[in-house]
Amino acid sequence: MTKAPWIDYRPEIKVLDCTVRDGGLINNHLFEDGLVKAVYDTCIAAGVDYIELGYKGDKKIFAPDKHGAWKYCAEDDIRRIVGENEADIKISVMADAEKTDYKRDIEPREKSVIDIIRVATYIHQIPTAVDMIKDAHDKGYEVSANLMALSTVQDRELDEALHILAESPADVLVIVDSYGTLYSEQVRDYAKRFLKAAKGTGKEVGIHAHNNQQLAYANTIEAIIVGVNRLDATINGIGRGAGNCPMELLLNFLRNPKFNLRAVIQCIQDHFIDLGKEMEWGALIPYIITAHFNQHPRSAIEMLDSDKRNNYVEFYDRWNEA
Repeated sequence: MTKAPWIDYRPEIKVLDCTVRDGGLINNHLFEDGLVKAVYDTCIAAGVDYIELGYKGDKKIFAPDKHGAWKYCAEDDIRRIVGENEADIKISVMADAEKTDYKRDIEPREKSVIDIIRVATYIHQIPTAVDMIKDAHDKGYEVSANLMALSTVQDRELDEALHILAESPADVLVIVDSYGTLYSEQVRDYAKRFLKAAKGTGKEVGIHAHNNQQLAYANTIEAIIVGVNRLDATINGIGRGAGNCPMELLLNFLRNPKFNLRAVIQCIQDHFIDLGKEMEWGALIPYIITAHFNQHPRSAIEMLDSDKRNNYVEFYDRWNEA
């Protein structure tokens, strides 16, 4: 008898909403409390497992007069939104390697409403990231290691990094397609390598996909098929540059009855239609070009914020001739 797995669901899959954190990269984390609270309430109503509210940014690096509260995620600011977080959802913040004063700014878990620290690292920052992972683990947090810009990492470097991270106390290892340049075949290969590294350690594997080539959703599905159980998504696909895997598509695909798609659709209608008039994200042509050339989207962001925002061919030729 032929099986039809697409009508069932995998209960061990967990979804993390990073709407406020990744979306905050568009507007320097200057979201008003009303929007953040709406996203928090939506994630609860939708049955999402985690919500990531922002960063633990170092104020010596990121000037407070240029960034909003969600660049720093102070305890008082988080509690202003979630209270004691008595809901069945976990609170996440991201700590960038070399951009977080983690010894000072990440308090012991018993003093915080935060549940998980996600340590984001480039390959050359692994030693610092491992120390951050150990610090957060020792303070009582669940910890994730997010390995960024994988499309720029050499195979030998990746194997060594995965070996080191697999021996760390991180609970989750996350595949990050920072430039939105990966195709499904590559995602499949990365997922298998991460799962192999995590085998026997009790660690989960996750994916954070960017939508430069309109593949964030498809690539997330590919990772699910291989066995990845921790999935990042954002409401209406919001996020820096081209944005991320859209939550509304992902929950629909997962079919788990605990998820409530209507709550996400309601939030889009009530908040994100107007937000889209104030902030720009999505798979615009310059982001497709940077993905094609395996480049960070910052140059596309700068181009779109200039008087040359429609000079697509000039932008393409700049990279083609580099």
